[in-house]
Amino acid sequence: MDIGMVMPAMEAGLTRAILQRWAQDVDAGPYATLAVGERIPFDNPDIVALLGACAGWTNRVRLGASIFVAQLHDPAMLAKQIASLDVLSDGRIVAGFGSGAREEDYRAVGADWDRRRIGELARLVAAIKSVWAGQDPVEGLSHRVGPLPVQSGGPPIMAGVGLPKSIKSAAQWADGVYGMNTGPDVDVIARYFNKVRNAWAEAGRPKPRLCISFWYAVGDNANDQMEKHLKRYFSFYTDEQVQALLPVTGFRGNGQQLKDLLKRIEDIGADEALLVPSCIDPTEPARIGDILAGR
Repeated sequence: MDIGMVMPAMEAGLTRAILQRWAQDVDAGPYATLAVGERIPFDNPDIVALLGACAGWTNRVRLGASIFVAQLHDPAMLAKQIASLDVLSDGRIVAGFGSGAREEDYRAVGADWDRRRIGELARLVAAIKSVWAGQDPVEGLSHRVGPLPVQSGGPPIMAGVGLPKSIKSAAQWADGVYGMNTGPDVDVIARYFNKVRNAWAEAGRPKPRLCISFWYAVGDNANDQMEKHLKRYFSFYTDEQVQALLPVTGFRGNGQQLKDLLKRIEDIGADEALLVPSCIDPTEPARIGDILAGR
């Protein structure tokens, strides 16, 4: 099973130097993917801008968009941006798409919250794929919307989906899933993977790539670190909702316990686990890399 690391883009106090060190240490460590998420009303860097910076700071790891909220974007523009990232990274982009779960993201950019429909996400992904194939998004253009991606047929596409109907739809257009488990609860993840496998099999698609992400904190202050992070991240929830989530969200423990958890996730068939950090410490990727080396 591969291990990926998510950039600490949702943390306070970000600087170019911190982000660059994270990216370079992930690239030098035992990680397969460096991932970046999207959020609009927050102080995180724009997902395209940060992926572009990571493309320049790294040479080896896959660069995962986990995920683009497709309905916030024009599909032709997003297709061009992702293809450009693929060129700049020499074919290392993995494109994750989903509908998101925060209405305020839609309101912030003037997007219609009703566009979260399953069919709308499928339509947008199809439009993006067509641009990558060299097809014009509208008639009468003097030139195609380029560049074409480096990866033949375009970057791998992952679906950020969780509900049964969304999983069934994604089986028609995605190569796998970028799942998120708040626990993390291995039994819940196993049931999720089985739903994904069944949907892909019913659609007659090749075996899906199964990726799961979860928040983590490792060390003596793991609990305090996690709660501080979650209170900041869940600012769009009410205080009552946040207090209900705090005790049941995120892994908190020592290095051996993290390795044991990852082994259990590997045993249920995960292709990759994406670690979502709860701190900004620039030594974190190297520290966790040392723990995971030689798993």
